[in-house]
Amino acid sequence: MTTVHALTVDAGLRDLRAADHLVRTLADELALPEDVFGCTHLIRGDRPRVAVSFTFPAGAALDAVRDRLTARGYEVTDGVPDDTGRAVRYPGSSALTGTLTVADLLTRSAITRVTVLGASGAPDPGTPVVTADHVRPQWQRGELVLTVQPARGGTLVPFEVPEPTPCCADH
Repeated sequence: MTTVHALTVDAGLRDLRAADHLVRTLADELALPEDVFGCTHLIRGDRPRVAVSFTFPAGAALDAVRDRLTARGYEVTDGVPDDTGRAVRYPGSSALTGTLTVADLLTRSAITRVTVLGASGAPDPGTPVVTADHVRPQWQRGELVLTVQPARGGTLVPFEVPEPTPCCADH
């Protein structure tokens, strides 16, 4: 990812679902263009939390967005907390619904690579990916990479599911 301009919003969130919601809500309320990336970042240390970032391809809107977020009471800093953000909103993300091929995922969005968990090579471009309307790629060495896993009928599914079962849910 070539970061031209970025802002991080620390709202003290404790879980990814709330951070995903904040990314989508702020993007809508601020009328951010489709080419703005909205990511989540796990912040460790004395106060573990999830921060969100917005990366802009140009700086024109950056000052106005920073001012509007600060006026709403958010803690806003320049830049991103790390280079491994989990993308919630990115160019083409709204088109990744239903079942698509690996090739479709790559051509319709900013995702640059798809990897299969536990496999050494890239998946066949014609392999169907059942998105469950929840596609969360992650930045890895400057590439937006979606990790998938094998599923029924020769399909793939994103490794991250929209409604994960809490650990030890059956205990």
